Amino acid sequence: MTTSPEPKLSDFGAQRHLARERALEIYYEASVKERPLADVVSELASAPDSYTLVLLGSVIENERVTRELISKNLIDWTFERIALVDRLVLTLALSELMLDEAPPRAVVLDEAVELAKVFSTEQSPSFVNGVLTACADELHL
Repeated sequence: MTTSPEPKLSDFGAQRHLARERALEIYYEASVKERPLADVVSELASAPDSYTLVLLGSVIENERVTRELISKNLIDWTFERIALVDRLVLTLALSELMLDEAPPRAVVLDEAVELAKVFSTEQSPSFVNGVLTACADELHL
């Protein structure tokens, strides 16, 4: 009898990375269509993986708090003026940091910066890193 090998830590990290990307895609769709995130998730042809659902649930649960926190840590800028993808990345990352069993702060920040590199502008990674670091410091994470 053969057993399947234990997943490697790098596999786990890759799965979480893909879950974050999928969560960002779904969150983006809901934002562009101006529809509730829960409605968009419930209408998907196939359910996302469990970690994507955890992330999106945390976004829904913490959206008001994350918006206030981001707004408070912007310098000479307003929440509405932030590029949509940057706003979503920030909200998603802060929501992940607010999970009961959140990954380490450094992992979440690195992943947020990576999402900004891939899906947003050239200036976005440093912007996301700066705002997210200030927000995480305020939360004492």
